[in-house]
Amino acid sequence: MSTVDLYRTVRLIRRFEERAIEFVRSGEIVGGIHPYVGQEAIAAGACAALTSDDVITSTHRGHGHVLARGADPGRLLAELMGRETGLNRGRGGSMHAADFSLGILGANAIVGAAGSIATGAAWAHRRQGRDTVAVTFFGDGAMNEGMLLEAFNLAALWRIPVIFVCENNGYATTMPVGSAVAGSITGRARAFGIPAFTIDGQDPETVLKATTAAVTRARSGKGPMFLECLTYRFDAHHTFEHRARLDYRSPDEVAAGVSRDPVVIQGARLSEHERAEVDDEVEAVLDAATEFALGSAHPDPADALKYLYAVMP
Repeated sequence: MSTVDLYRTVRLIRRFEERAIEFVRSGEIVGGIHPYVGQEAIAAGACAALTSDDVITSTHRGHGHVLARGADPGRLLAELMGRETGLNRGRGGSMHAADFSLGILGANAIVGAAGSIATGAAWAHRRQGRDTVAVTFFGDGAMNEGMLLEAFNLAALWRIPVIFVCENNGYATTMPVGSAVAGSITGRARAFGIPAFTIDGQDPETVLKATTAAVTRARSGKGPMFLECLTYRFDAHHTFEHRARLDYRSPDEVAAGVSRDPVVIQGARLSEHERAEVDDEVEAVLDAATEFALGSAHPDPADALKYLYAVMP
């Protein structure tokens, strides 16, 4: 992926999230969202390393992953608004967006659960003789979840082609990582024999380079890899936080985190003309997405249970 393409992706995610926050405040999105603002480089860089046959799983903070994997912004926004034209007909909402046609096996509100799903998917694809690689995204709060540790075990034991991407933004909701994680985050993976590295999660090109190496290794049959991406969440854990006025980060800390903005870092690699061109393009895409989502119908309440359960052939 080119420098311009990476910038386009981080810019699209940033502006999508900023618009989504506005729609939470206006009431178009009911229930709130978990903003991804500040962490865009990880989704953009990691997804850029994948082919169309690969798959991803995501978290409650998953809009960036879904967009970076190529989902239609209009259909994702419609999903957040609970509209019939959404990726999942408005039934999934912010935390459960999926698009199997793009290899997006789903965002997941259960902390750590997506790691198990990705490991199972990668194993199934390998059993079918395919070279599919799975990438699973999760936060530092997932590092103490048993499901994820079980996934580490089987992935290492069976050399499953799965890339574990930990987005370490320093907080599990409001709890600092240092108050919750004994030892080190990479040490968790290394204990299972999984190669694990800590990288700069604010630089899209750094994430792309590391993920490309991990994917190449996994596709060659050498098994999983773990990437701890150091990042910072610029906005709240959840938009509800704005109303609750939680105070757990100092102004100096926030300023330091915001100073390493992935949109600025990647944008500095482009000329002013190139940035302006991409920025205008992104705004046009999101204007169209907004018009599409707001113009879409809500599901018929009589159909509330449709599409929620698998239908056996």
